[in-house]
Amino acid sequence: MSIDRAALVVGGIRLASGLSFLVDPVRANRWWGDPEEPVGGARLLLSSMGYRDALIGGLLTAAAMRGRDTRGWFLASGGADAADLLGGLKAHHQMRRSQQVIGLGGAVVGIGVGLWGAARRPVSVPSTVEPCA
Repeated sequence: MSIDRAALVVGGIRLASGLSFLVDPVRANRWWGDPEEPVGGARLLLSSMGYRDALIGGLLTAAAMRGRDTRGWFLASGGADAADLLGGLKAHHQMRRSQQVIGLGGAVVGIGVGLWGAARRPVSVPSTVEPCA
């Protein structure tokens, strides 16, 4: 069994990002370009994003460590970033410049990484058919 190192790195980053939003959403939100403390519905969205990213990152990491095909998890990761980008573009005019550059720029990078990971050949996929003796 071989470990998909690229998926392990990308999954680990996404898992760490998700956990940071769950443990300290205010600090994590600052890392993504918002200097103010989120209130009300924004806190709910930060928590939801944390759970989503921790789940996708954890499953991508687990698939990488087990030698499974990780392309679907890369696609899910890129899809999550695409949803963030679409939502961010709708609110673009209400965002600070730092949020536009870091948040929307990060989403664009995440989409690219997700598409790259989904398009590459699988590192190792366990065979489901036993060879005949």
